[in-house]
Amino acid sequence: MKLIVDENIVQGKQAFESFGNVQFINGREITNKILMDADALIVRSITKVDKTLLHNTKIKFVGTATIGTDHIDLKYLNENGIAFTSAAGCNSYSVAEYVFSALSHFAEKNNFKISEKSIGVIGYGNIGTKVIKIAKALGMKYVINDPPLERKGKENIFSSLEKALQCDIVTFHVPLNKTGIDKTVHLLGKNNIALLKNNAILINASRGPVVDNSVLEKRLQQNNNLNVVLDVWETEPNINTELFKLIDIGTPHIAGYSFEGKVTGTLMVYEALSEFLNTPKKWKPEFEVVPNNKIIIEEKDDYNIILKKLFEKSYKIIEDDKKLREIINKKDAEKDKYFDMLRKNYPKRRELNNFEAKLKKENEKTENLLKALRVKINK
Repeated sequence: MKLIVDENIVQGKQAFESFGNVQFINGREITNKILMDADALIVRSITKVDKTLLHNTKIKFVGTATIGTDHIDLKYLNENGIAFTSAAGCNSYSVAEYVFSALSHFAEKNNFKISEKSIGVIGYGNIGTKVIKIAKALGMKYVINDPPLERKGKENIFSSLEKALQCDIVTFHVPLNKTGIDKTVHLLGKNNIALLKNNAILINASRGPVVDNSVLEKRLQQNNNLNVVLDVWETEPNINTELFKLIDIGTPHIAGYSFEGKVTGTLMVYEALSEFLNTPKKWKPEFEVVPNNKIIIEEKDDYNIILKKLFEKSYKIIEDDKKLREIINKKDAEKDKYFDMLRKNYPKRRELNNFEAKLKKENEKTENLLKALRVKINK
């Protein structure tokens, strides 16, 4: 059996070499010709998998070690009997931590208490539910918008998009739907961007086209009164550097790039391929212990201080912004490669479940927050 595997899939060698002959290739360089004698294809989000790529190949299994599927022509796979799996939910904790690392940064910079802000969460799936869980533990007011789930009528917790957009913080966690009743392309655009209040915090860590980049750029040019965090861009890897100059934090599509998120994605595809081939699941991921993982929580520490201490240890989002901001001074021919290089060489980032908080005094609210963040508690 021959497999073509994106070279940037973490622990891909350990996971997939047991299946047969594996060729590791840059995801942007996988072509129809390369796949001619392959049986399985394992990708990440940068490889467009469709008829053009797969026509006349022997591919019978496609896996993406990512949560999104907008780069996959699912209809074509289904019509041609090609098995498919994604890694839905693999990096949901990573993205939720990205959101609150950003909020912790803004809280310190702009001198506000996170607990006193309202948050509009658009998309209540694997990521949105975790964001809301943390928001609840912080005592934040929240608004949830998810029309597909609302139509199922299981919970009476949903509100309109318009109401969500009027919160102090607005964060998008939706899939990219190009058509239909739940179309999400330019979900935030010219018809509703005015609903964002002055000094609101806007975060997009879903898919680039969910926010109309040109409309956002015009709003910021006319009145730069928003705090904006973009992890995803409409024309990746060729990002809008003029928009980047206007926003507060920009990152190279790495919100879900925690080590745990990446490895879990690899594991989910490995297990699906094992089931497809009816072979034993023998491979287990390797997780190193995080050194210097202790955090001391003082009795006087409020939520802002606690979050600051946690994210100074685990993930300082502003460091990713600083690295990507160098793209502004790159020549046009170099920008795409620089964006991809930052993703390929992304440092090992560990999730909060690897850290331990020492409480100087028992505090139920603090403990509830730490539990929501999955931080181990040492009383």
